[in-house]
Amino acid sequence: MVDKSATLNEQGVLGIDDSTVELAAKAARQIGLPHNLPAAAQLTRRKDLARAHLAQAGCPIPLHWLINLDLPLQQQMADIKFPCVIKPLALSGSRGIIRANNQQELITACKRIEPVLAEVRDPFGKRHLLAEMYINGKEVAFEGYLYHGQLKTLVIFDKLEPLTGPYFEETIYVTPSSLSARLQSTIRENVATACKAYGIRTGPVHAELRVNGAQAWILEVAARTIGGDCARSLDNGDEFNFEKLVISLAVNREYRINPPTEARGVMMIPIKQPGILRRVEGLSDANRVEHIDIIIRSGNELITLPEGNQYPGYIFARADTPQEVVAAPGL
Repeated sequence: MVDKSATLNEQGVLGIDDSTVELAAKAARQIGLPHNLPAAAQLTRRKDLARAHLAQAGCPIPLHWLINLDLPLQQQMADIKFPCVIKPLALSGSRGIIRANNQQELITACKRIEPVLAEVRDPFGKRHLLAEMYINGKEVAFEGYLYHGQLKTLVIFDKLEPLTGPYFEETIYVTPSSLSARLQSTIRENVATACKAYGIRTGPVHAELRVNGAQAWILEVAARTIGGDCARSLDNGDEFNFEKLVISLAVNREYRINPPTEARGVMMIPIKQPGILRRVEGLSDANRVEHIDIIIRSGNELITLPEGNQYPGYIFARADTPQEVVAAPGL
């Protein structure tokens, strides 16, 4: 989208999700507005190309293998290490991601993911998957931004669920992180190295990493904000608004950073079973305790992972400590 609130000398183009970041970069380049190069934006959403660049830059990434769905799977599994995680090349939100513990589970996972690829427009992405070695450990989300090539950290979210598979439905994010200052510094350094490897220099950065021992393994670095309404957990009244930050970056304008210092948490409401959402009850009473935002309306279909791509809604909580956030009634 184009920022209509900017002056004639302050215009920008924003890609609001993975499917539009590359298009936004191309549009900005065409009309001479500040943005990341289209090739750099493409790397942030094509997992196979991203892994190649990260490996060349020396970033810690899982061992990985490209799977061609048009070739016999048995012939492609000789070098794959188990357990591994099978994922589409360009989808997000844990969609189409399945853990496989052996060759038969890998074959089953590929067959299950294949229909999910029907909506993928890129011919290569429609017929290829990425297999990467499963890394045991705690998963975190890094939220920050680039301004003139310099990476700034907003928060690091701890993901409270173990996320061991077979599917990877995310639930509760909490900040500040319980990780040591050294590990948090490692996370930032690894994300900064990845951004440099991609060639992205401006705009929001969302990264997913697995922490194992003293290392933080990169799973994803995206040139966008955190998905869904989760970014609202970073807003701080009149002191800081995440959307205003993103718009300011798009028009190459500095923005005063004053994110919240109190503990914050957001829960992505899980879908326990597929079906049709008929109604939501007790929302008014629940909002007296914590803020709850239901984004799927009555009559819409609820689809579980790995086929699903949307959460019913979000629960937000604030407190003095992360422990108090987790203990909030809604979470």
